[in-house]
Amino acid sequence: MSIKLRRDDLVEVINGNDKGKQGRILQVDVKRRKVVVEGVNYKTHHERVRRDKAGQTGGIEEREAPIDISNVAIVDPKTQSAARIGYRFEEDGRKVRVTKGKNASGTVLD
Repeated sequence: MSIKLRRDDLVEVINGNDKGKQGRILQVDVKRRKVVVEGVNYKTHHERVRRDKAGQTGGIEEREAPIDISNVAIVDPKTQSAARIGYRFEEDGRKVRVTKGKNASGTVLD
């Protein structure tokens, strides 16, 4: 099964602690079927001080952690609601992604 989401797509979290939050996809891991979404699923990371890196200080920082791809849905640009993704062939032969579903408008995403 192919992954229909791409980097810089606006998605909404549909399941989990951050349900309802929206953000852009920063990274897609096809092999593990995970995505990293901007501003969602923050986890604390403890960084230790290392001598080989000049000027690097240790400490605690928060960063986005990966989310399973099944827990996010693309946001339809017209209706601003979560939708599914389908494909359609244009007259010139291009294959484009379109939104589909109950609240979707059929907008071309590519």
